[in-house]
Amino acid sequence: MPVGTAATVKAMLPETVRATGADIVLGNVYHLMLRPGAERVAKLGGLHKFMNWSGPILTDSGGFQVMSLATLRTLDESGVKFRSHIDGTMYELTPERAIEIQRLLGSDISMQLDECVRLPCSDEEAARAMRLSLRWAERSRKAFGTPQDRALFGIVQGGASVPLRLESAKGLIDIGFDGYAIGGLAVGEPQEVMLEMIEATVPALPQDRPRYLMGVGTPDDLVKAVARGIDMFDCVMPTRAGRHALAYTRFGQLNLKNARHAEDPRPLDETSDCPAARDYSRAYLHHLIKANEILGSMLLTWANVAYYQSLMAGMRDAIANGRLADFAEETTENWSRGETEAA
Repeated sequence: MPVGTAATVKAMLPETVRATGADIVLGNVYHLMLRPGAERVAKLGGLHKFMNWSGPILTDSGGFQVMSLATLRTLDESGVKFRSHIDGTMYELTPERAIEIQRLLGSDISMQLDECVRLPCSDEEAARAMRLSLRWAERSRKAFGTPQDRALFGIVQGGASVPLRLESAKGLIDIGFDGYAIGGLAVGEPQEVMLEMIEATVPALPQDRPRYLMGVGTPDDLVKAVARGIDMFDCVMPTRAGRHALAYTRFGQLNLKNARHAEDPRPLDETSDCPAARDYSRAYLHHLIKANEILGSMLLTWANVAYYQSLMAGMRDAIANGRLADFAEETTENWSRGETEAA
C-alpha cells in the first residue's frame, strides 16, 4: 500500500499510482488533523474526493507519528496531548477522537489508536504501552460501532517480547476486529528480531482476517514477512528512496548519484512494465539528480512504487502456484547477482 501521508503519494499522480497496480493508499490521522484538518476535508467531500483517489483508503491513527514527530508529548489513560511539529499548536488525541477523525476523512479501513515505543526498550515499558494500547483498542472498537461499509483493525504491540505479543494478540481477538496489524516493529530493531516477532504473532491471529505489518519495509523484508504469513504492508521507503536518488529494481538497489551511471545508456530495467524504469537511461536519471531536477524524484519514485507492486504481484502468483519458496530464492539470487551486473 503506497503511503499518501498528507493526502498525496509524494511525487506521483493518483492515476499513476493506480497504474502501478496499487489498490489501496494510506493517509495519516496525525498529519491530516494538523493540516488541512479533518473537519475541512469532510466539508470538502471526504478524503477520496479531496485527493482524487477512487480506491480504498486506509488511515493510520497517528500513534507512531505522535511518538516520532510531536514535541512536548504527555500521555495518560485518556489519550495523548502534544505540540504540533509544524507550528507548536497543542492538540489532544484520544481513541475516540482518532476514530472520529477517520470517520470524517471517510476512511475505508481505520486503525485503533495505540502507543508505539522505540526498540530496544525494557519489557516493563513494552508491557505498559501494550496494555494501554489494549484498553485504547476496546475504546476504539466501541467508538467505531458496526458500520457495514468500513473496517477497523486492531494493532498488536509488545515490543520485542514474545509473551507480550501473544498477550496483545489474544486481547485484541477477544475484543474483535475486522483485521489485525502488527505494529511497533521497524523502529530500531534488527531484522531478525522483527522476523522473530512475526513468527510468534502470526499463528496467534485469525486465519480468516487480514494480517498487516505496519511500516515495513525493504523488498527483502517483504519477501521474508510474506513467507511468515503477512498479507498487507505499507512503507514510505519506495517514495522516500526515490526522492533521495535510490532505485529499487530486480537487480537490487541502485544509487543514481554515483558517477558510474553518468554515461550508462541502460534503463533501470528494460523488462519492466513501468515507463520510468524502462524508457529513461541511467545516465539521464543521474543527470536529473545531479541537476536537482524535480523530474528525477518523480521518475525514481514511480519506478520504485512500480517495483514494489510487481514484487508483491509476483509473490501472489507464486503463492497461487505453490512456489513461494522458489520465488523468494530466485528473487534474492537476482538481487545478489544483479548488484554485480548493474555496477
